[in-house]
Parts: sequence; structure tokens; C-alpha cells
Amino acid sequence: MFNLDKDDSRLSDLSETEKPASIKDIARAANVSHSTVSRALRNSPLVSRETTERIKTIALQSGYRVSAVARSLATSKTRTIGVVVTSVRDPFVAEVVTGIENMAINHGYSVFLASCNAEAVREAKVVQSFEERRVDGIIVMDSRVGSLYAAHLAKMKVPIVLINKFRTGEFLYSVAIDNLTASRDATAYLIQLGHTRIAYIGDRDGFQSDTDRFGGYRQALEHADIPFQPHLVAHGDGKPEGGEEAMGQLLKLPERPTGIFCFNDMSALGVLRALRTHNVRVPEDISIVGFDDLFFAPYTEPSLTTVRQPKEHMGRLATEIVLKLLSGTSCEYNVKVQGELVVRESTAPPPREDPHLI
Repeated sequence: MFNLDKDDSRLSDLSETEKPASIKDIARAANVSHSTVSRALRNSPLVSRETTERIKTIALQSGYRVSAVARSLATSKTRTIGVVVTSVRDPFVAEVVTGIENMAINHGYSVFLASCNAEAVREAKVVQSFEERRVDGIIVMDSRVGSLYAAHLAKMKVPIVLINKFRTGEFLYSVAIDNLTASRDATAYLIQLGHTRIAYIGDRDGFQSDTDRFGGYRQALEHADIPFQPHLVAHGDGKPEGGEEAMGQLLKLPERPTGIFCFNDMSALGVLRALRTHNVRVPEDISIVGFDDLFFAPYTEPSLTTVRQPKEHMGRLATEIVLKLLSGTSCEYNVKVQGELVVRESTAPPPREDPHLI
């Protein structure tokens, strides 16, 4: 074993300094060159075991921490992942980002988060700014960039993983729920309850997830030989206000629907409010099904039947793909996860006789 007695005075000087110890400080305390310290901290075989242990002990006692900037300059890696979301206020986004952060932190990565407000141009600028910050990988939720800027992204040579939008390419990978199957099952459940006049409240912003969920709705109707009625389709903005507005339009129909399948739970919140305002009972008069199973779904009045997305799991999967790509490990281009229909109190068989307009 080695003896640190001769280094005690130098260590004392290090511990009393306000600034974190540097490699220069450790080299002075250990009476070795800067390069020897650097090699020892990297476990280089060029430095003897005894010297390496002595240098590491000095570094530990002096509170030395490897500079992330210095390490990135040396390795060309910043150990950061850029994450682009539509809005940080969306509770769906929050749960996915939790999964991303947990996986990233467990592997020694930091996360940069930015919102694009569902604007393609802004999203492209955010992604470009991440490239300029030299992030190692990028995760984009509900991407507009994937389809509009694929060529630009390929030039960046940065792994990009999309969540909830499929777009294959050399540097584009995806994690998404099987929207088509989940929406078909949700609509089929309403049909099994006896509903034939089922409305769809979608999102007018043109998300791929809306297209897929509408497709599942149409497939369920077709499979049950229920004619598709375009007037039973209304569009909001994916927020409660939009859902309330869309439901208001459907309530003006001569024959209003007895079942509503909503693009997401946020829209369903607005639908529930609109029905309360018009004294329409849920589920006695109209049944409601949402999509996402956000944290508030069990606490609405009545509690919301909805499709559960494994949100945190999707965030972890996207980060796992980024990490595999960075390590050179092969992985699937497009990963699909399955949704789960969670039946609660907002759905029931339709009324025996259709209620008149309020």
C-alpha cells in the first residue's frame, strides 16, 4: 500500500480552496505530470497500479469531478439527449418525458427539453439548435419534422427517435402505440354495448395519431356493418376547449349520437363539460370513451373509460433505442406497443329510446 503522508499538506491546500480541484491541482499534490493524472483517471495501463490508486485517492479527497465539457471535447460525446415536445403543459408529454429522463439518468445522460407548439418550422429550428449543441441523440414527440425534414435530419448524422409518428429512414427510428388496433377495439366496445350512432371527435392539427385513430374507428363500424356517417365526425384541438366545442356541434344534430369516441382524454374532458352544461347524462344518455388514460381519468365524474397508453414505457423505449444506436448495437427501426382498454363508469348500453334534443 502507499503512504499519503507526504501529500497531506498539498491535500490540505486543495480542501481549503473554494474552486473545485483541477487536474493541475491533483498533479501538484501527487507530484506527477498532468498527463499522468489524466491517464490514471482513465485507468490507463501506462500508469502503475500504485500510482493510479494514489492519484484517485487524492482526486476523491479533493472533491475532483470530471468536467462534462472537457470530457465531451475529448470524446466528441456530450452525453446529452435533446427532447422535442409539442407542449410541456400536456400531461401526456409529462409522463413520457419522465420515462425518458429516468432511462437517460440511469445511463449517465442529461436531457435537454424544448417545446415546438406543434409548429413544423419551429420544430425544425429546435432540432437544428440541438445539433448545434452537439447532443448525442434526439427524441421528438408527435413529430412534424419526420415527414417534412427527413433529408435535413439525415445530413445531421444524429440518431433521431420519433414517438407516436412512424417515419422510417437511415437515422429515423420510431416508438408508437398501435393506434389503429386500439381505436378499433375502443369503438368495437361501444358497438358491443349496443351503440350504432357513434361519433368521433378528432384533432384538427393533422397529427398522424389522429389519422390512425380515425381509421380504427372506421374499421370497427365497417366490421359491424354500421354505415359511416360523416356528420358524426367533429374536430377539436386536442384540448378540453376544443372537445367542448366539438361536442356542442354534435348536440345540434337532429339525431345526436349515443356514443362518443374521443381522440384523447383532454378532448373527453371538454365533452363531459359540454354534456353537463346541456343536462345530458353520462352514461345514461351518451357514453364517452377517451384515449391515453391520463392521471385524471379515474377522477372525472363519472370516471372515464379510455385507452391506456404505456406512456413512461414508451419514453424508456425511445431512450433505449438512442443508447443502442450510440453504442453501435442493432435495434428495431419501428417499435409498436399495444394499448389497453380501461373500462370505467362513462360507458353503458344506449338508452332504449333516443332522447330528444335538450
